Amino acid sequence: MANENCTVLTDFILLGLSGRRDVQQGLFVLFLLVYSITVIANLGMVLLISMDPQLHKPMYYFLSNLSFSDVCYSSSVSPKMLADFFSQPKKIEYNLCMLQMFFFSVFADVDCVMLSVMAYDRYVAICNPLLYTVTMSRRVCIQLMATAYTAGFVVTTIITYCTTRLSFCKSNIINHFFCDLPPLLTLSTSDTTTIEIAMTISCSCIVGSSLITVLLSYSYIITTILLMKSAAGRHKAFSTCASHLTAVAIFYGTLFFIYFRPSSSYSMDTDKVASVFYTVVIPMLNPLIYSLRNQDVKGALKKVFGTKLCTG
Repeated sequence: MANENCTVLTDFILLGLSGRRDVQQGLFVLFLLVYSITVIANLGMVLLISMDPQLHKPMYYFLSNLSFSDVCYSSSVSPKMLADFFSQPKKIEYNLCMLQMFFFSVFADVDCVMLSVMAYDRYVAICNPLLYTVTMSRRVCIQLMATAYTAGFVVTTIITYCTTRLSFCKSNIINHFFCDLPPLLTLSTSDTTTIEIAMTISCSCIVGSSLITVLLSYSYIITTILLMKSAAGRHKAFSTCASHLTAVAIFYGTLFFIYFRPSSSYSMDTDKVASVFYTVVIPMLNPLIYSLRNQDVKGALKKVFGTKLCTG
């Protein structure tokens, strides 16, 4: 709860990634390029899936939602980060800080649930192919997406509300390049035990259940693939799962490194580097992984660009 003797903050100051002007200029060019690729690649993936009838399948419906979510959660951080390279000091209003944390967390949670839904989709397709059409009907797909967005919104609302009840009396300087919960907890003068417990429980519900779904799905998938008699069938099954497994490994590995540690072990300088990978790089990698490793997506790209070249 807020301390009555504590001055109400109106803004925070972000330290950013570097205080050196020459380094900031180089980072601006790099991250502008990465963010541009993120937006173009993800929106391109959404457009490609909507245009090609061959991709009107549950797997690609989920992939298009993943791409949309990636654009949203990258956009909650990157534009402000890019603008701050030319700002001194790097101020962000208190309410905007809370909003940034809220939207970033919502879409990060959506990504987490989406990856587990995609794993379940692959499980049904490979382990129960005869029931796939019935099990993954359009209605079920929409319900799964609604669940992902609802879970992200509810969990993030609880955490954000708890964060707004914290006091920040000693300093308003955040050793980070965006408003995230771990640096805010280290800055707060309130007892953060309750919010840390709430964060652990709520995140465990989403991340834990999602990870269990992924692990169980792929344990059944791998067992089924290994029992296949056809080498061509095994290769095709592995190729359809390879891109998703790569995305899952990168996403969950970074997630656990940043958020599933006690606050006493936080190192902001180390976490800032990890957060760059999590907030900026991963949203760019997802569409590239799926376009390079997925035969259906590569085929759709060839058709689109082949048509344009022929008619150009």
